[in-house]
Formats: sequence, C-alpha cells, structure tokens
Amino acid sequence: MDEIKVSPDYNWFRSTVPLKRIIVDDDDSKVWSLYDAGPKSIRCPIILLPPVSGTAEVFFQQVLALTGWGYRVISLQYPVYWDLMEFCDGFRKLLDHLQLDKVHLFGASLGGFLAQKFAECTHKSPRVHSLILCNSFSDTSIFNQTWTANSFWLMPAFMLKKIVLGNFAKGPVDSKMADAIDFMVDRLESLNQSELASRLTLNCQNSYVEPHKIKDVAVTIIDVFDQSALSLEAKEEMYKLYPNARRAHLKTGGNFPYLCRSAEVNLYIQIHLRQFHGTRYAAISPDMVTAEELEVQAAHLSEDQ
Repeated sequence: MDEIKVSPDYNWFRSTVPLKRIIVDDDDSKVWSLYDAGPKSIRCPIILLPPVSGTAEVFFQQVLALTGWGYRVISLQYPVYWDLMEFCDGFRKLLDHLQLDKVHLFGASLGGFLAQKFAECTHKSPRVHSLILCNSFSDTSIFNQTWTANSFWLMPAFMLKKIVLGNFAKGPVDSKMADAIDFMVDRLESLNQSELASRLTLNCQNSYVEPHKIKDVAVTIIDVFDQSALSLEAKEEMYKLYPNARRAHLKTGGNFPYLCRSAEVNLYIQIHLRQFHGTRYAAISPDMVTAEELEVQAAHLSEDQ
C-alpha cells in the first residue's frame, strides 16, 4: 500500500517544488492550488489538469521529468466551480494573474474535457495553443448521469466517493497499476464534499465540445487499450471530432497512465511539444534544445509554409 507516497521520486517532488495557493475570484473561498516548476522565463508553459479524483500531485512524475528536460510545467488543482462558464472565467483570470498569454494544456479525463471547453470558450481571443487529451471525452452524456448532475451538491462525501470509485479498475492489474489506484484513492480521500460534488457536476452536466471553434489548435490524443472508465464509443467520438489529431496509444495503463506508465506518457508529451521548439510558443528553455533539433524544426516550419 502507498508505494507511490513513500517513493523517493514523490518525496523529492514534495520537498523541492513548492505548492502555491492563488485566489483570482472575488470569492476568497475559490483557491487554485498549483505547482509551477521549470524556467519562469517561459511564457507558454504546459499546464496539467487532473481528473475528478485527482489533485495537483497526481502529475508529479510529469513535473519531475519535463522540468529535467528544460520545460516549464504547471500542475494545478481547481477551486469549487459548479458551472463550466464559471470555470472558464476563473481559469482565464488565473492565466492573467500568472501573466501567461497562451498555454499548452494536458488534461486527464475531466481535465481534458475542461481543457477543450476552455479552448472553445476563449476561441475569439485564443489562450490555448495546443491540447493533449489523455483518456478524455467530448460529451458528458456518455456517463448517463446528466439527470443526476444537479443533485450531486446534496449528496454526502462518502456517497460521492463511492460514485467515483465505481469507475476505478476492478479485477487483476499489474503492480504499477495497483500502486496508481492506491495513490488515486488516497488523493480522492483528501477532497472534501464540495470539491467532489462540484467536479462531478462539471463532469456530468449536459455539455459537449464544439470542435469547429478549436479547429486551429494542435491536438494529441493519448488513450489506453485496456480497461478504463471510457467506453470504446467515447474514444471513437474523440477520433471523429479531431480527425487531424496525433494519436498515441498505450497497450495498458488503465485510468491513470500518467502514474503507472509515466515514461511513455512523458515521451508522448515531449513529442507533442517538440513541434513548437524554436517558436514563441515553445514550452522549453531555448538553451535546452539542441542545435540539431532546431534545424529540423526550422525545416518543418518552412515545409508547412
């Protein structure tokens, strides 16, 4: 139990990357918690958005690996927002506070849905340069919970946790996946009733992504071939929505590949971000990019023009 919590990597992360708390709304109870690591000179970092059960810590392996390669990475945790427009407004204010004009977003499950909605919401004055969607979805109706979305706020915390745990993998899994599930259960336990209820409300209230509004955003879709909370139909719908997206498939990884298959997920994030090296939207420090890579990037850019 708790293999990840006692791992040297996790303890190194907790001891070296400070957790910041930021309020951007008039309501003082709405606090964004985030880890901001890597060179602050980077103005277009990658921001990681967690699933319903996640906190900012769930992406610690991405933060450690990507900052080691010279990227600026922000892993965050949402305040209590009950409405998608309210979330988008709060997130826009957070980016303003951090003085970030455009960003790359990596979202897992609900995080991926929120990333798409934010890109859609800000399409007239774009704030999202690219998207990486991991085990994500584009239409909340796939969960068949739209009719209960308005009653989550009434439910006690134990009942909400039971709903979330119902989507966790059952049956035999390898040891790394079992450790990832244990860690996510621990993170779930750290969330209070309003945090959980608001996330489930965002996850299930009737809404879908309008792809024509974000057609100019570069997209990579990461999904797994083994058991996860997403149905095959939901995955197919994502491919249809983003026909030009890069696809990254993992044979196994369950619901939380960023924890139990972190090396592969980190590589896919790197490959996605590499297309922006040498541009003003690079998420990496220029001195960490090899001259050879910049040449290849320049060649690609001239081919595209």
